[in-house]
Amino acid sequence: MVAMKVLGIMSGSSMDGVDLAMCDVERTAAGWKAQIIQGITVPYNETWRVRLSQLRYQNAELYAKTDVFYGRYLGELAAAFFQQTGLKADLVASHGHTIFHNPKGWITAQIGDGATLNAFSKVPVVSNFRRADVGLGGQGAPLVGIGDEALFGDYDYCLNLGGFCNISTKHGGRRIAFDISPCNIVLNRLARERDLSYDEDGALAEAGVVDYTLLNALNEIEFYGQSHPKSLGREWINKNFWHIVREFDDLSVEDRMKTLVMHIAIQVKRAIESIAEKPLHDSSILVTGGGAFNACLVDHLRSETECNVVVPDDNLVNYKESLIFALLGAMRVHNECNTLSSATGATMDWVAGSLDGDVGALWNTLNGGR
Repeated sequence: MVAMKVLGIMSGSSMDGVDLAMCDVERTAAGWKAQIIQGITVPYNETWRVRLSQLRYQNAELYAKTDVFYGRYLGELAAAFFQQTGLKADLVASHGHTIFHNPKGWITAQIGDGATLNAFSKVPVVSNFRRADVGLGGQGAPLVGIGDEALFGDYDYCLNLGGFCNISTKHGGRRIAFDISPCNIVLNRLARERDLSYDEDGALAEAGVVDYTLLNALNEIEFYGQSHPKSLGREWINKNFWHIVREFDDLSVEDRMKTLVMHIAIQVKRAIESIAEKPLHDSSILVTGGGAFNACLVDHLRSETECNVVVPDDNLVNYKESLIFALLGAMRVHNECNTLSSATGATMDWVAGSLDGDVGALWNTLNGGR
């Protein structure tokens, strides 16, 4: 049995902030185990929020600078986390922040330079998890399926309500995973029209009514009829989704919000129906991500799917993805496959992630030479 302390770092497309979670990760004879020790979320200030959201429109030099500066920022956040908590890590596993995602064009890019992160955190770093999978013809997302299988396999479905809504499940004896629809990335955009960063508890949505013309237009988007594996990126939102919502600017924010919440719930139901191997009312869904705190959305999920929708404790809701990337980082260090071709569509399972830092010292730690 080999145990590691791994700091998982996650920044999602909804740009709420940076999630950092210190995790215990163990490789046992029975398989991998991992649990959250302590987590924090550092909200983005307006400067970072604007820079990250606009970076895809900037020139190459600014992109390269931001990659390094964001790596430094994450390294400083990690160092501050260690100092404030008194915890020490053997490894940092960082997802980075996605700027480009177009797997059909062989492109996915997550900024947050691993070497710079290592320099400022003083801990070995695994980063750049997605690019190898895309290079093998995969979607590069979602990558959480292998962690869902190892840690949350008792649930029929694991549903993440982050910037995008994605799901993983066992299907035909294999773990599959795919993006379903936009989620907080569009809900938060609407909330900003009310000078809010997000719709707290789903209060705006709860006050609205569904506009079925808008709902039907959204439900007809071509992506929803495609088979898995499939994934979404911010570019897709602007090209295929948001212009439809903008055609209904005469509706109140509340009505558009309620319609989007209903749309998300319907697409989750349709996605589950397309892969279900037993009746939905006999199935369980573990729901995490910021959308799990949206009571209106969760209520609609329960009524639409008729599944047993389980919202766990706040720690797991907030930091499940950080936990799983901590696991993926530990698997990378052990040279074990941490991406599943059954989930992403790649030509093979693979050991993904770039490693920066003192690898020799890390191996001494793993072999008991502290």
